[in-house]
Amino acid sequence: MKDSKKKTLLAIAAILFVFQGFFNVQIIHPQWTRDYSLGKQSLASGLGADQAFLELLGFREFLAGMLWVRGDTFFETGNYDAVLPIIRLVTILDPKNIDVYSTGMWHIGYNFTDEEQRSDRRYLPTALALGKEGCANNSETYELYYEEAWLWYHKIDDDYPQAVKWLSIANEHPDITPARKNLMRNALERDGKPEEALQLLYKLKDQAQQDYNQDKNYEARNDLETLINNIDTTVVRLVQRGNIAEKNGWYASGDYDTKNPFDVGFSAKVTVTEPKVIVVEGTWNVLPVGTRVRVILRDANLPHSVPGSMDWDAMATSVQLDPPKNETYMQDQLFVRNRRFNRRIDMSKDPTMYPFSGDKYLIEFYYNPRSAPPHIQDKFGWNGEGMTDSNFLRLDARPDNERVVYTTLEISRDQLLQQGAYAGKVTVLKTKNYHDTAIPTDSLDDVIMVPSLRNSGATSASTSSGAAPGGKAAANAVINSLGGGN
Repeated sequence: MKDSKKKTLLAIAAILFVFQGFFNVQIIHPQWTRDYSLGKQSLASGLGADQAFLELLGFREFLAGMLWVRGDTFFETGNYDAVLPIIRLVTILDPKNIDVYSTGMWHIGYNFTDEEQRSDRRYLPTALALGKEGCANNSETYELYYEEAWLWYHKIDDDYPQAVKWLSIANEHPDITPARKNLMRNALERDGKPEEALQLLYKLKDQAQQDYNQDKNYEARNDLETLINNIDTTVVRLVQRGNIAEKNGWYASGDYDTKNPFDVGFSAKVTVTEPKVIVVEGTWNVLPVGTRVRVILRDANLPHSVPGSMDWDAMATSVQLDPPKNETYMQDQLFVRNRRFNRRIDMSKDPTMYPFSGDKYLIEFYYNPRSAPPHIQDKFGWNGEGMTDSNFLRLDARPDNERVVYTTLEISRDQLLQQGAYAGKVTVLKTKNYHDTAIPTDSLDDVIMVPSLRNSGATSASTSSGAAPGGKAAANAVINSLGGGN
């Protein structure tokens, strides 16, 4: 009797085993290949039979989910260092988890900061590399392409062709939402291509009109009205800033906001008040509020450096959990008001972020009008054609002869740390045109004067005989020349 039961149980087990094998081969494995395959990472190669079995059962994804739950507790407690290895492990175990890639890019790019909330930009290559990997593993959706573009557009805020490149790929995906397509307009403008931005707006407006005609809901209506408003704004700016006049040969005879480039009068002084503490002050002859001058302190021989930034893409070759421990890179913004700036920068409390292991350092000052707010660009233009500086205008710091303000000051480790021959001494560095009396001392810090940078009087070109067309004629000219509708 017992032998009969044993044989029956063995037979049932054999049938279940065969059924399990059939189920794995015909259902589980095809779905895993389609939705969870590790693709180019080839992490499944070399697995044993038992490991492959667990792979087919989704054990990797289950373990990744449990780890990510644990990662959330670290986020909530602010233990950001502990989150980074979990992000990396989860993306290896489950490379189809878009949320982990997206959150990881944001976390790595934004959350590692010093005592004054300046982000540790040495992590940016890791964030970019993680995004590249995520895009390769999830090419069927727009999401990670968009996240990669956002890092370039918002966080790096300098290499705009990269933002345009990644947004172009994102916009080709059918699952991207209409509102997110609009960021390409801003990226194209910052890339110095406002005419292409207008063409894109017309294209998006036509699609939005079709969507609204099919479904007259609030979202479709709001998207359409936003695009129409952006088109009107762009047309006005193209006319008033003289872009269309330049294209059609009218610029010399018309009165445009960008004519007669404005000298920004940049100067700077850096004082080492304490070890690893500097005070940066200087002048900027632009009265309206809205200017932010980039200041960088970095190793003088830092690899992949470019004026006022880094070649972040060249550095984003692999996902590294730790940044280079022997490199120093500090970046901050100098906010200008009443034509001056004054900023105390303390790097003494974060030795792992600012190791100061080298001997020589550069303090860089960089301003690119492509990142300026619209009321500043009304005078400077998208490409800086309405801006100059008698001392520090550079045309060779960026591709395509972009007009930027850039200069550097050299400083040694001993000067920054107030040691050696500089022990107990206050080091003061100045640009060649800096004068202490140049900074007004009679204006209060809490008083902000906000005049206009634009030319006085009419801002559009004269419509007199032989002059460039202005007003409605200019608007019609820009619409017709750029292929817009009636």
